[in-house]
Amino acid sequence: MADQQQKLEAAYNEKGETISPILPEGVKNFLIDIDGTICDDIPNEEPERMATCLPYPDALKILNKWYEEGHIITFFTSRTEEHRAITEEWLQKHSFKYHGMVMGKPRGGNYHWIDNHIVKATRFKGKFTDLVVRTHEIEVFK
Repeated sequence: MADQQQKLEAAYNEKGETISPILPEGVKNFLIDIDGTICDDIPNEEPERMATCLPYPDALKILNKWYEEGHIITFFTSRTEEHRAITEEWLQKHSFKYHGMVMGKPRGGNYHWIDNHIVKATRFKGKFTDLVVRTHEIEVFK
């Protein structure tokens, strides 16, 4: 996580007051799910499968490419803290490059993220590829 902190730049609001720092232009802060996204969907109730599942090859290739390009890779998973060690071992065993992992994402899907920073969402539909720009209708505040 140390190199992530080095990339942050000072930011200011319209009054000139310091606000939360931001990443430089062009650097993406990827939050990536694990189960059903980089490997088969394994519920917390079956942790023995977490050690033996295989990664999706396209996920490993693209995520490591993004890491090498200087983007921030953080896994954001519904796995619990009791699954942290087995998950870190699995990521290391399969050579995933990443900066951090956040455990305990709420389960159930249908996520709606509200933040004061720009949020871009990409729904995973079975294969990682390079990202392309598309325009879609979204819900916003009035």
